[in-house]
Amino acid sequence: MPPDHTAHPSDDTAERGIFKQLLGLGRLKPYLWPAGNVGFKVRSIIALILTVTGQFVIVGAPFMLGRAIDATDVAKASAAEQVTFMIVVMALGYGGLRLLSILFSEGREYIFAPVAQSAQRAVATATFAHMHKLSLRYHLEKRTGKLNRIIERGVKSIDFLFRFLLFNIGPTFLKLGVVGVAFATVYDWRFAAIAVVIVISYVAFTIITTEWRLKFRREMNRQDNEAAAKAVDSLLNYETVKYFSAERFETDRYDVAMGGYMRAAIRSRTSLSTVNIGQGLLMNLGLVAVMLLAADGILGGSEMSIGDITTITFVMLDLYRPLNILGFAYREIKQALTDLENMFALMDRRPEIEDRPNAVDIADVEGRVTFEDVHFHYDPDREILKGIDFTIEPGQTVAIVGPTGAGKSTLSRILFRFYDIASGTVRIDGQDLQSLTQSSVRRVLGIVPQDTVLFNDTIGYNIGYAKPGATQDEIEQAARDAQVHDFIETLPKGYDTIVGERGLKLSGGEKQRVAIARTLLKNPSILILDEATSALDSATERDIQAALDRIATDRTTLVIAHRLSTIINADQILVMEDGRIRERGTHDELLSQDGLYAHLWTQQEQDA
Repeated sequence: MPPDHTAHPSDDTAERGIFKQLLGLGRLKPYLWPAGNVGFKVRSIIALILTVTGQFVIVGAPFMLGRAIDATDVAKASAAEQVTFMIVVMALGYGGLRLLSILFSEGREYIFAPVAQSAQRAVATATFAHMHKLSLRYHLEKRTGKLNRIIERGVKSIDFLFRFLLFNIGPTFLKLGVVGVAFATVYDWRFAAIAVVIVISYVAFTIITTEWRLKFRREMNRQDNEAAAKAVDSLLNYETVKYFSAERFETDRYDVAMGGYMRAAIRSRTSLSTVNIGQGLLMNLGLVAVMLLAADGILGGSEMSIGDITTITFVMLDLYRPLNILGFAYREIKQALTDLENMFALMDRRPEIEDRPNAVDIADVEGRVTFEDVHFHYDPDREILKGIDFTIEPGQTVAIVGPTGAGKSTLSRILFRFYDIASGTVRIDGQDLQSLTQSSVRRVLGIVPQDTVLFNDTIGYNIGYAKPGATQDEIEQAARDAQVHDFIETLPKGYDTIVGERGLKLSGGEKQRVAIARTLLKNPSILILDEATSALDSATERDIQAALDRIATDRTTLVIAHRLSTIINADQILVMEDGRIRERGTHDELLSQDGLYAHLWTQQEQDA
């Protein structure tokens, strides 16, 4: 049986270069540019236009300010009203352009927000749906909390990447191009060269130094986690500490851990100061360079003015402003890209059990179940089922008994096709299970498991889960048939009572009755009772067993039993041991054989 596989070795995607990670963003295109959704495409185009136009506007504003300053100098030498009017126009123009750049920026967010949120929703839904396609083996081997965090972080990373790459870092480099062209065209190519060289140097310096100081940050976090773990462990074991008068020992351990954190925090903070000093040096070096170049132009008799110096200074400051958070943005973008990769790696994982291309839905089920020479293993080196053969005729009840580990519960998982068998054939009404769609097979099967798990919702919701859209009358009738309706009616909120996490607010017997009601509402053609009463007390077991006997009437029923007293009326009893059927027959026949079943019966009679 092949294991789940994916293009990546694990869910924790190995850290790759950020530029290679950026290439992976192409997978978001179908969500940002959905086929057939013209409205979203128009919104994306408008948002792009606003982003590009906004950079021209924000670069143009300082030029307008510079002209206003130059016009003021002219006004000192001339009282002409025309010059005064020009000053007013230029000043208003500067303010207007600044306001317009804000409107463009916020308008872009307004236009693009539905596209971004829809993309996040679509990615989250697609990942969640894919999670339910993965095999039971995968979910048993993975921590549910970890899988949820992969989805949560992956979806959040999309929003972060939109905001920083599309609307912050990306526009900054676009602005650099606009500034370079404007400086070269209006002033001198050397201004453009300084701006480009400084920004590129700033970005390179920030990336290199951020990578360098990440090890200090990681060490600080590790030491912080260690100190916190020691503190929590010590306080949780307060009584033990007191028993051994170990207060001083625990305090010293905590102090040592805090000392490690202190040293790591100092290195992290001083390394950040080093980065900030280097960034400040580059920024101011650029400003000084362009100002000296402008001053040289003025002193050299060129046409440059005080307004030009002001323009150049403001343009450079505007260019620098988004770079102030580049170190933070780089770290967060890299983490967001990794989170996105982990989520895509999860989506790339293929299900272990897939429908064949020509699989068909099962219909008009009579309920005949056949196992023909079935071999199965979870791991290749440990076979669980070793040639299982039996048939359950429509309407019959067949019980499976045997010691723990004999492979009894594995039969139900194979029927639900949570796993595929290694060899042999499993049939329903003569049709090979693997030739049928999984969804149609599971629709005709019903199960009352040993460990009943309920959703943290109402009793009515949990019963109605078996039949979406079921009416209240249908839910109550199923509850009556399962002998749980009267109990529900005694509760203050009745069917609206919340059952708690995994149904923990209900007793074992109450949960089991709710599970029976849920299965009755599904009305399956084939019923599986997987040790449904083994965890209950004797009185509760009798009540539950009576309900189970009623719902098994006129249905094909497979009973996986631990307590033999519950299956004495079965049409056939199969006794399993070590993955094989050792004995088969009715209760009386098996007792007369004086074999394994008789031994198990005697043992349980003695323990009763």
